Amino acid sequence: MNDTHTPDPDITGHRKEQAATLWRDDGWTARIIKNEDDDGWAVEMTLDGQSEPALVGPWTMGRDKKNPKPLDGPAFSTLVKTANEVLRRHEQQLHATLHKSVKIDGAGGRLTVKLDIVPDDDEPYAVLSAYDEAGEPLARIHVAPTYKLNVQRAQEWASGGFGRDG
Repeated sequence: MNDTHTPDPDITGHRKEQAATLWRDDGWTARIIKNEDDDGWAVEMTLDGQSEPALVGPWTMGRDKKNPKPLDGPAFSTLVKTANEVLRRHEQQLHATLHKSVKIDGAGGRLTVKLDIVPDDDEPYAVLSAYDEAGEPLARIHVAPTYKLNVQRAQEWASGGFGRDG
């Protein structure tokens, strides 16, 4: 296969390359690689500065049914859009895992109880907090990062006067 690399920084300072099996632009690198699972090809999308690809997917064979179809502008644009979406979903999933919230009925009205996990490498912890209907804080304590927040536990914490045990 004939690759002609044309390194050229764009106006944002990103390296720009456009070759049959390697494209760099907009902070992304698309690289066509041999598919380890079969005789075909795959494409990996890696965000600049990252060591692991954000997306790896199958790639189409070329007309000779042996070599990969060359990358082109429209394909690269689609791959960038898809890889950005994968990262966005991953961030949303991580946020949902680290930040939980339930609403309960308390003596003074509707309360929101939140659990925010801080995934520190050395000492992970979580913060359990309660807020009134106006969003004013009522209580805040540290709990284990394994704490499971649900409506029943939130109600027990509130009815117990927001004690140290959550």
